[in-house]
Amino acid sequence: MKAGIIGIGSVGRAAALAAMQRGSANELVLVDRTATVSKAVALDLGYGIPLGPSMHIVAGDYSALAGAGIVVVTAGVNEKAGGATDRNDPSGRLRLLDKNVHIMQDVIPRVAESAPEAVIVIATDPPDPLADVARALAPKAKVFSTGTFLDSLRFRKQLGHALGVNPLTVRADVLGEHGKSEVLHWSGAAIAGVPWKDVVAQRGIDEKRLKARVDEAVRLANIDIIEGIGASQYGIGIVIARLIEVVLRDEKLVIPVGAHSREHGVTFSLPSVVGVAGVESVLQPRLDGEEQEALAKSIAILRDALARGEASKALANAA
Repeated sequence: MKAGIIGIGSVGRAAALAAMQRGSANELVLVDRTATVSKAVALDLGYGIPLGPSMHIVAGDYSALAGAGIVVVTAGVNEKAGGATDRNDPSGRLRLLDKNVHIMQDVIPRVAESAPEAVIVIATDPPDPLADVARALAPKAKVFSTGTFLDSLRFRKQLGHALGVNPLTVRADVLGEHGKSEVLHWSGAAIAGVPWKDVVAQRGIDEKRLKARVDEAVRLANIDIIEGIGASQYGIGIVIARLIEVVLRDEKLVIPVGAHSREHGVTFSLPSVVGVAGVESVLQPRLDGEEQEALAKSIAILRDALARGEASKALANAA
């Protein structure tokens, strides 16, 4: 089972470390525009292999991806470097779109040529519209984005903490855009199958205050992290390692990742069945009226982002 990571910056290194520690693949190929970087990271991580699961980590060019079952793209300008860290800016990660479209135009055709059977996962911000650009550049490829998988883990962690329960027992998804318009699916959140509102009522907790506190913590998590260490990397790195496993092991795991919707014409997150073919199907969750409106708005924002700037040009050129 072979996987590749393109872009060995903060996120790529965190993903490679997590994949090594978890034994996510038998072989992990690291590709970076600066070969000395990928070689050094592969060498450094390799010294830890005797203490963990058996696997092989190598640095290489795109040709080394041949035979990979999954390739994850993390290359691109991050939020801090791209000026996307203003808490009050409604654009959020979408501010990086124009810059990172050019990265996709360079990377995706080479991945598709070298590993035509691989599932391509876009982790570069903003991952949802960039996944649509990647689909246009490689029409035969199986493409999805990391979407709101990380946001959902943040939701689970924050809600579990607020209620004093283990996040493993919490089911709470974030839908729509991985960005400012994301939709916390509160009406579907539950603790071991018990609706969160019932748990709050049983414990005499102020529902509105808890909801506001958790919502803010989830939405601003990336900014809080960036302000401290310069880049949000470890959480998404672990998510990437887990996605490598899900695809290579054909787990059919249901998780909120970004899949392209023919109906809406854009990529956004809903609970999706993920396996060796990438996103194999998408489940439609029951939403309340407020959530339906919020999801429609999120989709509209993503559609608008693709209709202008460099993304629009890339889609037109690829058509």
